[in-house]
Amino acid sequence: MTSLSDIKIAIVDDEPSIVTMLQMVLRREGFHQLYAASTCAEALDVAKREAPDIVLLDIMLPDGSGLELISKLREYGNPHILFLTAKASDLDVLRGFAMGGDDYITKPFNPLEVAARILARIRRLEPEAPSTSPVKGTEPGVYRFGRFTLNEAEGELIVAGQPVPCPAQVFQLLLHFCKFPGIVFSKTQLYDKVWGINGQGDDSTVMVHIRRIRERIEIDPGNPKLLLTVRGLGYKLVKEPQER
Repeated sequence: MTSLSDIKIAIVDDEPSIVTMLQMVLRREGFHQLYAASTCAEALDVAKREAPDIVLLDIMLPDGSGLELISKLREYGNPHILFLTAKASDLDVLRGFAMGGDDYITKPFNPLEVAARILARIRRLEPEAPSTSPVKGTEPGVYRFGRFTLNEAEGELIVAGQPVPCPAQVFQLLLHFCKFPGIVFSKTQLYDKVWGINGQGDDSTVMVHIRRIRERIEIDPGNPKLLLTVRGLGYKLVKEPQER
């Protein structure tokens, strides 16, 4: 099991009280490698030095936007990005996910919720026995669905023979579908099982990640044949493309 003391967390926020509060709560939970930054420039310095596993990122920073900072942070690893921001409109949330964020919490927030989401994220990355058998004829942890293959152990998505970059949370959601082909999952069930917060999340979180999966695995994301919407129920992944 991953030791919490080995997890590196960068807190990027220009409000000292928020940084102090989060550090206190996270230390209480067992995290010790905590790094603070109040600007984009400082955040990049932390990323270069430490390659954090998780970044708690404010959007409005004194020297720029946290949204535009994401791509630069990912040059030094593939951290889980959790936005902490006062920008709470649906458009802001959707833009945050579109720019590469993995999770989104609006201010004011309960620091215990932030800790819970981080712990849930770590649990999702722990190795575990497959819940179901992979497609017959493949090695364990490799899932083949028509034009794409997902390799759990290597964290790799191959589409039409080519590796496709896949943000961590998008990968975890697709992996969940791959483990349970043909099963319909509601948005609440997906948020519970993939994000691990007992269904505490808004619809846009799941919807944006479903769209990001389709942009990678579907020939025409606007007319999906693999990851289907079941009206009124949720979503399911099918092994063979379906005409619709």
